[in-house]
Amino acid sequence: MLLRIVQELLPGDLQMNIVSFADLPVYNGDYDLPIANERPATVTKFREELAQVDGLIIVSPEYSYSIPGGLKNAIDWASRGDDAPLLNKPVSIMGATMGVWGTVRMHIAFNPIFEIMNMRPVYRPEIMIAKAHEKFDKNGKFMDEYAKKLIRQNLDNLKELITLYQK
Repeated sequence: MLLRIVQELLPGDLQMNIVSFADLPVYNGDYDLPIANERPATVTKFREELAQVDGLIIVSPEYSYSIPGGLKNAIDWASRGDDAPLLNKPVSIMGATMGVWGTVRMHIAFNPIFEIMNMRPVYRPEIMIAKAHEKFDKNGKFMDEYAKKLIRQNLDNLKELITLYQK
């Protein structure tokens, strides 16, 4: 539901494509280059989609105090090789959870990934929606106006980074 809010609040001159990682196999270096002759087709498609974007917005819950397994798997596929599509990308991370700490631990878990990939993260304002089940009504409408303001600011900051680091 947070991803829909991000789409609604996206600055008018930015476009957002949702890149799915649902069909990716579990990362295994034996199926990655240079060991394998080619990557699985779903991985190649995923990496090509990421390579074409100027920046990333990662929207996720937090599981077990960290990055959810499926998302981490996608990161592993996208972070390998000299042609890694995550290299040098501006990135914003946003999370929502029913817990009271928001997604603070997931945010922290991303920092080493951002560092090794030389990514350009938006650090402020942090978007960590705590008690998310209380912030959306039964129809999925987001009711936290202050958080909306922070999301807009975060997206504006991402736009600035994209402009600064654009190819």
